[in-house]
Amino acid sequence: QSQLVEFGGGLVQAGGSLRLSCAASVRTFTYYDMGWFRHAPGKEREFVASITWSGGRTYYADSVKVRFTMSRDNTKNTVYLQMMSLKPGDTAVYYCATDKNVAAENMGAVSRVLEAWGQGTLVTVSS
Repeated sequence: QSQLVEFGGGLVQAGGSLRLSCAASVRTFTYYDMGWFRHAPGKEREFVASITWSGGRTYYADSVKVRFTMSRDNTKNTVYLQMMSLKPGDTAVYYCATDKNVAAENMGAVSRVLEAWGQGTLVTVSS
């Protein structure tokens, strides 16, 4: 059973907004940097955003900068991805992931080895 569970996906029109949540069932994840990734049909899984354990630093893929904001609430063991100005190209299954040995700034480069993944939540953006 996954220790990370994503919520909040759905169908939205282009230009709309969604907020994804990722709840961790393991308290120790509070001290881990966390990342969001997405996998669109026919494409490779790609890095979206990451955040340090304290929430003090965030990193974004160029394709989502300005439009997406990642945050976390460690009292709730939850990270969020606020998505604004959504485009059809944002359609994908979104996953959160973490690894105690991987810093937020490196998650995009080493996503294949991250130890914990959620089951994903589908975001569909219609034109």
